[in-house]
Amino acid sequence: MMAVPVAPMFSLTQLPPLSLYVHFPWCVRKCPYCDFNSHEARPGMDDMAYVGALLTDLELALPAVWGRAVHTVFIGGGTPSLMSPQALELLLDGIRARVRLDPDAEITLEANPGTFESEKFKAFRAAGVNRLSIGIQSFADDKLKALGRIHDGKQARTALDIALTHFDNVNLDLMYALPEQTLAESLSDVECALNSGVTHLSAYHLTIEPNTLFHRYLPPGLPDDDASADMQEALEARLDQAGFQHYETSAFALPGKQCRHNLNYWRFGDYLGIGAGAHAKISSHEGVWREMRYKQPAAYLQAVASGSPVQTREAVVRTDLSFEFMMNLLRLIDGFEIAMFSERTGLPLSSIQRELVQAEAAGLIIRDLTTLRPTLKGQRFLNDLLTLFLKQGD
Repeated sequence: MMAVPVAPMFSLTQLPPLSLYVHFPWCVRKCPYCDFNSHEARPGMDDMAYVGALLTDLELALPAVWGRAVHTVFIGGGTPSLMSPQALELLLDGIRARVRLDPDAEITLEANPGTFESEKFKAFRAAGVNRLSIGIQSFADDKLKALGRIHDGKQARTALDIALTHFDNVNLDLMYALPEQTLAESLSDVECALNSGVTHLSAYHLTIEPNTLFHRYLPPGLPDDDASADMQEALEARLDQAGFQHYETSAFALPGKQCRHNLNYWRFGDYLGIGAGAHAKISSHEGVWREMRYKQPAAYLQAVASGSPVQTREAVVRTDLSFEFMMNLLRLIDGFEIAMFSERTGLPLSSIQRELVQAEAAGLIIRDLTTLRPTLKGQRFLNDLLTLFLKQGD
């Protein structure tokens, strides 16, 4: 049952940019480390019916964002590249018919090796997708097997070849600190990524999340903290040498190729989320609200049919706003303009002055009259830095 929202006690003078997130919840197989809302696709999966539900969901959400332009679209999952070209075209045409989509909007599709066919991705590009994000994770067969991936290194390279044939803006996801992985092996994956010609790379430390198979059955041979830190420092140095800008905790890009959609998240922008389990953050002049759709696909489809796909909607209360803002903005290596704090939260900077002084004294941030950014120490100990901003205000 949807929670009854309570109005926040502050106001925003201007609204932040708006993005659209679309969740496709099915995969070929659930990976043992994955805690995302994804489910193994069954025979007879009806992607056209699901797209119809997504567009109904979008229509129901329009009053909350009426008249606002949408600057980016991100279709994530799951494995959205399992969709047929016809379903994806229906989705993007339906989005264009319902919202003010910028003519130069960044439209990203997540894809996994094992779902790549050249003609299919050519059709995705023709439908309007202009950025791909590919879950490679590793190019080493033994590491991919340990991660439970459905592809091998050869299929990873083939997927990249197909992607770069049709797209000039391609992101590659890598993971490091994998079971039995050495420093040399982690750098070998980075070299393969650089040699492929991708323009953006996301590098994630393998973490053991609750409610995953790896949490229940810990894989042997995980590198210790020192070895993991060595891998992180080495890959950062190699990517810097190759001209990639380290602009967010886990993101590296050639100049001009940063992910605009994710930057909007990290700058505490707004995003409307549609699809099973999708989250949304929507600002109004009265405050900031968060929503979550029903998580299980069957429950979501039933909820859409009844006209109520939102399971929970609640205000972001004053005591949480500072932390949520900092949790996003302090992921940016170059930090942010200080004026953005009041613009995006409706709170005065004085409300966190004590915490800023503490962070500065601990060597976790650097600030001047206009900008604030995390130091290298702040980047390495981000959780400690963020803890300072918990439960601010009254």
